[in-house]
Amino acid sequence: MHCTVKTATLPPLRVTPELKKSIEAVLEDGETLSSFMLQAVTEKAQVRREQRAFIRKAMARSRQAERTGKYVAADAVYRRLEQVLVRAKRKVDRR
Repeated sequence: MHCTVKTATLPPLRVTPELKKSIEAVLEDGETLSSFMLQAVTEKAQVRREQRAFIRKAMARSRQAERTGKYVAADAVYRRLEQVLVRAKRKVDRR
């Protein structure tokens, strides 16, 4: 049995002629304005999901820290982030 998925449409998007030309100027070979818009909307929705998940996790950790009284000092966090950054830069430089 073959199952078909119904599609839906998004509301029309009104933009200035200048913005439309600006977007069309960056389209890649074979890319349509519609496919560009679909990709942009899909990626933005994913970013929002990730942001919300990050905030939920951060809030849970904050509540846990308040409950347990166990915190990580800010200077320790900064040192660790600096180490991660240095390693990432070295990795990029080796390429």
